[in-house]
Amino acid sequence: MADHQESTRTLPSLDASVAAARGHVRDVLVQWGLPPDAAAVDDLVLMVSELATNAVQHTRGRSPHFTVALRLDRDERLCLGVADGQPRPPRRLPAAVQQDNGRGLVIIRSLAAERGGRLWVEPTAGGKTVWVTVPWPPTTSR
Repeated sequence: MADHQESTRTLPSLDASVAAARGHVRDVLVQWGLPPDAAAVDDLVLMVSELATNAVQHTRGRSPHFTVALRLDRDERLCLGVADGQPRPPRRLPAAVQQDNGRGLVIIRSLAAERGGRLWVEPTAGGKTVWVTVPWPPTTSR
């Protein structure tokens, strides 16, 4: 495998785009060698689903699109990110609101940590990218 592989897909900030983001990540991970039924694929797809949902819900009217990026470095580390045009970093919602929603980042952090990874936010020109990094290849079970 090459030292560095990348894949990106830019989608409109619409609810329907979340499913397209999930499909893109699943396809790329399988193309890069993970079995389609691996728990790691499911976890990474769930992470991008939560990130893409946040990009759609929290940037309405301020970011016409979001970009899903995958980067595989030296067969050691996978970076998965979702970029949008809203510079404000994600924030935890009050506990009362979290009963119905607002748990996405908690889920992502937990899944990333279980896989030996982490989550961080990187400011970009006029927006941000929320990244998750996990070791590659990810373990097949939790």
